[in-house]
Amino acid sequence: MNIPVKHLKIVEQIAIVLIISVIIPLLVIAIIINNINQHGIRNELIQSASLTADILAQRIDSFNHHTSVELEDITLFLNYIPSIKEKQNYLSALEKKAKPYQTLSIEEMPYFEIDKTKNFSMTKNGVTAYTRLAPEKYLKVIYDKDYFEKELLKNFEKDERQFYILSSDNELLLSHNFNEKDFEKTFSLLPKKLQQNHAEIFGDVKNQPLAYYKMTNPDILILVNTTEKITQRTITRASISIFLSFIIASCSIFFIVGLYMYYLYINMRQLFKGLMAVTKGNYKRKVRLLVSIFTPHEIIFVAGEFNKMVREINKSYRELKQMNVELKKLDEFRSNLIDTVSHEFRTPLTSIQGYTSRLLRQDIEIDEETKLKSLKIIKRQSERLSHMVEDLLAIPDIEGANYKITLESVNLQEVFDISVSAVSNSDEERINVEIQEGITNILANKDKLEQVIINVLENAMKYSDEDSLINLTARKNRNNIIISVENKADYIPKEILSHLFEKFTRVDDKTTRETRGTGLGLFIVKGVVKAMNGSVAIYSTTDRTFKIEIKLKEYPNE
Repeated sequence: MNIPVKHLKIVEQIAIVLIISVIIPLLVIAIIINNINQHGIRNELIQSASLTADILAQRIDSFNHHTSVELEDITLFLNYIPSIKEKQNYLSALEKKAKPYQTLSIEEMPYFEIDKTKNFSMTKNGVTAYTRLAPEKYLKVIYDKDYFEKELLKNFEKDERQFYILSSDNELLLSHNFNEKDFEKTFSLLPKKLQQNHAEIFGDVKNQPLAYYKMTNPDILILVNTTEKITQRTITRASISIFLSFIIASCSIFFIVGLYMYYLYINMRQLFKGLMAVTKGNYKRKVRLLVSIFTPHEIIFVAGEFNKMVREINKSYRELKQMNVELKKLDEFRSNLIDTVSHEFRTPLTSIQGYTSRLLRQDIEIDEETKLKSLKIIKRQSERLSHMVEDLLAIPDIEGANYKITLESVNLQEVFDISVSAVSNSDEERINVEIQEGITNILANKDKLEQVIINVLENAMKYSDEDSLINLTARKNRNNIIISVENKADYIPKEILSHLFEKFTRVDDKTTRETRGTGLGLFIVKGVVKAMNGSVAIYSTTDRTFKIEIKLKEYPNE
């Protein structure tokens, strides 16, 4: 069983490619950078915690050394003062004058007690230091706690870390940013065996490193706690910044690609609509693109070529349509020609055949008058056949504008006389002929002009009222001769009147049904007159006047 494959749209394909080739790699890169950044910041935090513990230890050691030097100087000066009282007065004056000193005194103390305190110790109340003044007499100084803390935490006032200094029996002597919960947790994580006189990292939270420094002189423990707030400010904030940058970059890519896809999608739809219109037979449909910097050159080129193709197809379609119309007309012409030939030729042929058979009969006696009458009828029907054949033969030349006629000087009176005699078959037919004075010759072809006048007169005699007068006139208008044939007939509307010069066209009324004809008379008239550099016009008025006007050039007088 074949499962149909769904083909994705170009927009869907671009979106998938974008996600696979851009977004996923960007996300992977962001994760890698974040991990590297976390690792780097974590190392910095570890080094910073270790360095802080080391700095605190160095400052305590430096304070111890400074205190020893200072006490030795005081002791050296006291050795020059003879009495104890004067020495006490000096110390009292120095205590008042020097702010760091909380207490300066000479005390008697066994040697082993001094040795036990290591000459320098820290308590909750401050820092105590001893120096030997005489056997079992020592100069004792207690430094102000605030002064010592200020000196120790100099440049660490704004530090967010937590510092703890513990005595040898784990009594909290000094702290910075103290938090009881954090202190207990930090203290609980201390290893059982402590390394001495150098900073060590401990703890189980990798992004919150802890450091300790175990000093031997004085015997104290320094703890440094990296708080969660520092972690958030460094690692977490950096991670947020990285992923925020990833999101902004992804949104920018999506926006730019989305804008590009929008223009591409709109223009592709225009191409699709154009193709669909052409397939449905609409050859006038053109592609109108939404052109911008995001529109590819190839799309513009394809749209231009498509529009050119549509123009050519539309042109060919119009030509084909016109050819189909011409072919239809030709088919109608063929049908009409067959109908006309078969119908119109039958009557004269039947008449010729009948009278010829009558004259050839040997069983009856035919008098001369009857023979003469029969021969005239045969002659007239033969001439009728000849006219119809000439009309049919003239059609291709007229339609192809190849109808060439030799023009000459023609006597109009003579043409009128011949034409009238050719169509007047009885005394009942009345044709009134009038030629304006001064008109003699006309520029035309005699035979063709006679054919035109005869056709027009026969047309007037067929369709005019019975016993009505037909006026054949000629008048001069500047260098033109206007030949008019006027008769009484039913009114013909203008929309029908304009089609009377077409082939095989006859007015569909009672008169045309009762008369015979090919419908080529006026068509031939127009073609012949045009070949003689003239024009023809037809007029029909509501007062039952029908008129045909033929305009030809007057033959110039020498």
